[in-house]
Amino acid sequence: MTASDDVMDLLARQLDDVEAGWSVGTFGAIAEFTRDAGEPADLRRDEVTISVVTDRGGIRILSRPEPRLIASESPTSESWSHRVALCLPEDACAMHGRTTLTEIGADDQALRSRDRGGVLFDLGLGTLQIDACIRVDDGDVISALRDRTGRSVFAPGNDAMRIILAANPHRVFISRAGRAEVFQPIPPPVGRSPDGPHTHVLPKLLAHNRTHAATEPLPEGWVPCAHLYPAHPLRDQLGRKRELQPQHQASFQALLERYGEPATAALKREVVRAVMAGRGPNALAFKNDRASRATVRVALRQLAATGPLSSTLVEWLATYDRIDLSDPENPMEALH
Repeated sequence: MTASDDVMDLLARQLDDVEAGWSVGTFGAIAEFTRDAGEPADLRRDEVTISVVTDRGGIRILSRPEPRLIASESPTSESWSHRVALCLPEDACAMHGRTTLTEIGADDQALRSRDRGGVLFDLGLGTLQIDACIRVDDGDVISALRDRTGRSVFAPGNDAMRIILAANPHRVFISRAGRAEVFQPIPPPVGRSPDGPHTHVLPKLLAHNRTHAATEPLPEGWVPCAHLYPAHPLRDQLGRKRELQPQHQASFQALLERYGEPATAALKREVVRAVMAGRGPNALAFKNDRASRATVRVALRQLAATGPLSSTLVEWLATYDRIDLSDPENPMEALH
């Protein structure tokens, strides 16, 4: 038994969209995949997988019997973010949980056939839902890393990470939902991540032992094993601002209605109806928790981005978003 065809059809359509981004990871360690318009890409689909690969990286999504798509939105410093989490039940998502550098062997599941002779090493980050690995095909580097297995890569005096950074191996992040591979070089410590596929490993965040950011509202018992980031109405896939794209806004709102948490979607609809009807912010009572407050802020920001800034909307924004609308640098001005 596998995921329903309509879910895989949806994910396949998103893989075909150059504006959609993807990731496989956890809080503090993530592999991200995007591609450029016109960039050569190999898209494939069979009975149980869908994938796309470029010269810079790739991603494969597996059909699973117990997946759940959960769409959500969060306010950001300037507008809002959105994503669809590919979740599995907590008792079905666990990977190997290795805590030391560990040799796994030849990567016979590599996205490209030419990479299947490379040797996988698990970095040993001890995370629940992913194995964060590197793939090495240089004999000297393989030998050096074999001498350093069985220890944490973050242990004092361990030079394994220095060897890894110098070798620039492929990064391979694997979950029960699929895998992401990054072929681009690792940037230097003071450098910025390259555009397109890249990874982040942040020990300070890993120390929190979270499966996802606190700003992502997911129901208890469900763990994100991959993420889809559909085209955003106000930013391109590199995060650059652009004019509002109404079709992208409408497309994600349809996903939110279908795969979002029902209570969240209901609250958002109530906020929109109240503002459109000219009712003030005191007309609506809602649970005063983090998720509800975030939902209200996103709803108001989307109204400001997609329609006229009415006096009622200004009042709501002043009450729930604490925005100085007289400031030309305020986030709402950036939406117009």
